Amino acid sequence: MKFFVDTGDVDEIRDLDATGLVDGVTTNPTLIAQTGRNFLEVVEEICSIVDGPVSAEVAATDLDGMLAEGRRLREIAGNVCIKVPLTWDGLKACKALSDEGTQVNVTLCFSAAQALLAAKAGATFISPFVGRLDDIGADGMELISDVVEIYSQYPAITTEVLVASVRSPNHVIDAARMGAHVATLPPKVLRQLALHPLTDKGLAAFVKDWASTGQKIV
Repeated sequence: MKFFVDTGDVDEIRDLDATGLVDGVTTNPTLIAQTGRNFLEVVEEICSIVDGPVSAEVAATDLDGMLAEGRRLREIAGNVCIKVPLTWDGLKACKALSDEGTQVNVTLCFSAAQALLAAKAGATFISPFVGRLDDIGADGMELISDVVEIYSQYPAITTEVLVASVRSPNHVIDAARMGAHVATLPPKVLRQLALHPLTDKGLAAFVKDWASTGQKIV
């Protein structure tokens, strides 16, 4: 499974990228707004840090606007992936941009039917929002299971399932077991994947025992 970082915080991205665990980045208007910085400048800086896809979302909601913004954003760097909403105009924009050789991330997916449409429109990634479905009492991971199963029936579908709105390590592990291609994680959740109380307990014991020997390695 590939890990994308879901943030507009350049310092966080740089720190996490140094681990070698980051395969890409996703942003959205809300995340960029939180930085207080210029949108285009943030996207450009992120693209200079990571080699993988960097999803930059259009602000327009009409077809012509999305195409104009998508074409402007892809000029920033070769690894920009244009993020469009799962609307009729968004699907049309996906088709047009994909035909031009641009990576497209279709976002705000909440049903398997929507995911099937995005794949047919040529999406590089489909972003089902598991956490937001959980928030309304639905089962977000059931959607991931459905989409992975449907896509697997058709070898011609190359769209990757990008699990979004991830709230916990359990979301990540469940999605990985289902065969989802990508999970985009807030920095906090990515760091949580490395935590376990028994790891901390074991390390503390090792440190204590080593100190008792009075030895040094260097």
